Amino acid sequence: MTIDLAAVYRDLHAHPELSFQEHRTAGIVAEQLDALGYAVTTGIGETGVVGVLANGAGPTVLLRADMDALPVLEETGLEYASTARGTDADGNDVPVMHACGHDVHVTCLLGAAEALAAATGEWSGTLVVLFQPAEEWGGGAERMVADGLFDRVPKPDVVLGQHVAPFPAGFAGLHAGVAMAAADSIDITLHGEGGHGSRPETTVDPVYLAANVVNRLQGIVAREIAPADSAVVTVGQLHAGTKNNIIPPHAKLGLSVRTLDNAVRDKVVAAIERVAKAEAQASGAPKEPEFDYVEHFPLTVNEHAATARTFAALQAALGEGRVLDPGPVAGSEDVGVLATAADAPLVYWFLGGFDPAMFGEALKTGRLPEDVPSNHSPHFAPLIEPTLSTGVRALVAAAREWLD
Repeated sequence: MTIDLAAVYRDLHAHPELSFQEHRTAGIVAEQLDALGYAVTTGIGETGVVGVLANGAGPTVLLRADMDALPVLEETGLEYASTARGTDADGNDVPVMHACGHDVHVTCLLGAAEALAAATGEWSGTLVVLFQPAEEWGGGAERMVADGLFDRVPKPDVVLGQHVAPFPAGFAGLHAGVAMAAADSIDITLHGEGGHGSRPETTVDPVYLAANVVNRLQGIVAREIAPADSAVVTVGQLHAGTKNNIIPPHAKLGLSVRTLDNAVRDKVVAAIERVAKAEAQASGAPKEPEFDYVEHFPLTVNEHAATARTFAALQAALGEGRVLDPGPVAGSEDVGVLATAADAPLVYWFLGGFDPAMFGEALKTGRLPEDVPSNHSPHFAPLIEPTLSTGVRALVAAAREWLD
């Protein structure tokens, strides 16, 4: 059996599925793994799929890929572009796109699963290939663990994975220690007293209150976080009112917080609550704001010794100078939940997915060009090759380094 990886990738890209709705994708994965001789378990954490290939005595290695897509309208112009629509967790009809490259991750892991199954005479141990739902939602890994993942499949000695990113195809990026930020999604409801737009003196205007909160929140990073630390506070949503001449009774803010240190995270979150409560009091709000912590991604931490070992294996597979250290990044992941649950080291790297010609100057200056579409962009369109072949080589090399 030889999997046509390019065809699989185009198919997955054209048929994306939202978090915990990855039924078609999971079916494709399970069918391919079964044909390759893996012991397949489906439905872990709703739509998760795990394949196990036991090949004698030796370590157990887990390779992970995530499967879900985003509520984004694709604007790449690709002939295999998604036109799919779906229903999100709030019941809204939304466009759906693989705007974060999880189709790349699934395809590369299938390719690695095939390559490693074809070379069982060259290694021993147990290989676990895990296809996770709902990374974008932030609960997929946790849901799989809670569903008895490591009671149903062998517990690994190391957890390995990769994420396609906007830097040159053919390259990989790996950083020891804190590699990706913790992320918190916080909804804040600000309470006022509604009334007629012509008589603001009879109301407590939550729109004005919200505007002051938004402005004041930016001072947390600018004036309360040390320059040597790092944090991001983004207000991605502000909802209030239904009509121009009505002052509404409440306003709602949606925040995204990114931090690279748990102590900094605690400080930022406490400051957010303090600012919102103080502004509400200053406005004479009838009651304190309500805070809903809707998502949390832990820090992604690559274990130092395991990272050094894997770095050498990746460099041997991809070529001298083709494995870079990008430093910590502000993006977030939940792959660390799997490693923590298994009490195993994590090694998670970035896979380049874009035309190397776009990065000539970046390789000299260390700064990525600003016109390369980032993950979550409607224009995010990784090159099929050499991205897929590089991703397969990287996963195989990393797994072989840890297997006997």
